[in-house]
Amino acid sequence: MKISAIIPAFNEEERIENVIKPLLELSKISRIIVIDDGSTDNTPHVVRRYPVELICLPQNRGKAEAVKEGLSHCREDVVLMLDADLIGLTCQHIDDLLVPVMDSSIQMTIGIFEGGRFITDMAQRVAPNLSGQRAFKGELIQEILNLDTAGYSIEMALSKMIKERNILTKKITLKNASHVTKEEKIGIYKGALWRMKMYGDIIKHWLN
Repeated sequence: MKISAIIPAFNEEERIENVIKPLLELSKISRIIVIDDGSTDNTPHVVRRYPVELICLPQNRGKAEAVKEGLSHCREDVVLMLDADLIGLTCQHIDDLLVPVMDSSIQMTIGIFEGGRFITDMAQRVAPNLSGQRAFKGELIQEILNLDTAGYSIEMALSKMIKERNILTKKITLKNASHVTKEEKIGIYKGALWRMKMYGDIIKHWLN
């Protein structure tokens, strides 16, 4: 069984190594693809230090389009999707995400932070289906590529697909893992606006 890992990244020079390194430790991972989404920092330079595939988008297109670009290069049996800003990612976390998809009828796993940082734990309790840490069967690749992501995050679009298609999912606890928040990356004001939009999308999704 072949497994590809895709990592969409935008200005993650300080953090992306923490995601690449545990992936490289697992021989079951056939390919690691980083999609640099028009970074203006040294993210591509850092990625080139490692034996992974790098796709550089000439300008920032957003996470959904970066994920789709990565998926368009995947033909493997299972795909693992990870954010580039993870804190505390381990090989065990990766295995926990992959094994149910590899060994059972589960079509997608969704990683949920627990015990890493209070702010990220709380955010995922409020919106557990908006995790960017997932593994899914390769049979879903084309459906994801066909998703209408205009105005939605990739996670929101995936949630809509799961609901509409009754895709069999399993939530996986990622103990002591977390990620850097939008507020920390782009400031309290811009981060708060982003979070309000995200929660607005959630409400709109569940009302439809």
